[in-house]
Amino acid sequence: NNFCTYCIVPYVRGRERSRKPEDIVNEIRELVGKGYKEVTLLGQNVNSYGKGLEEEITFDKLLRRINEIDGLERIRFMTSHPKDLTLDVVYAIRDCDKICEQIHLPVQSGSNRILKEMNRHYTKEQYIELAKTIRREIPDVTFSTDLIVGFPGETEEDFNETLELVKEVRYDAAFTYIYSRRNYTPADKMENQIPEEVKHERFKRLLEISNAGIAVGNKEAEGKTYEVLVEGFSKNDDSKLTGRTRNNRLVNFEGGEELIGKLINVKIVKANSFSLLGEVVK
Repeated sequence: NNFCTYCIVPYVRGRERSRKPEDIVNEIRELVGKGYKEVTLLGQNVNSYGKGLEEEITFDKLLRRINEIDGLERIRFMTSHPKDLTLDVVYAIRDCDKICEQIHLPVQSGSNRILKEMNRHYTKEQYIELAKTIRREIPDVTFSTDLIVGFPGETEEDFNETLELVKEVRYDAAFTYIYSRRNYTPADKMENQIPEEVKHERFKRLLEISNAGIAVGNKEAEGKTYEVLVEGFSKNDDSKLTGRTRNNRLVNFEGGEELIGKLINVKIVKANSFSLLGEVVK
């Protein structure tokens, strides 16, 4: 419904629609009955939830309702649009024991000029203040984001503002994209398309900055013990199990097949670039 100028989704998917809350709750109950412990609420913009329904319900109220489901252990959600993420949602994450302390908050650019061209409806300052508020209310929270490099008209100054924002917020995961043109979108018709070699050079620099921040966050986890939901054997090392913390950090550790599907405590002994190595706490 937001019609970001680079995005093809509204043209191929249509307008947002909300599922009835009782249908969502019943589906989750069925999944819990089959042994599932974690669910992810997925929407193009979860913060718009409730629009078009007869019942007056907002996303924070849905979260609180799902939190009451017996047997469910973890709740995640994505994606949140920064302009629509209310304090009520932040308080729901803070108050509800099953909602994981991890938020995907796409920023796309750190330049107010580019954000306006993208039709994002927030400023860099508003985004940073929102991130600070969330960290204040939820100290263990981790952030992931989406970033676009080389949007039409992006200057070196615009790009440097993005780098500064990434340094300030310090994400725990960043999905970084080189802008690519999409037919029928306003951005496709914009002048000042950025040369491919410039986009790739900026992309490399942005990766270096974002990866440095991720490494710092992982290093801070060393020596701490986290609850981990064991997902299975690691794809990169089938001698180790793998799972995720509540704030979505990937942890690898030694253990038997009987642990798969269980929630266990794992102490982090080493931080790698994009994962953690741990030991099961017995």
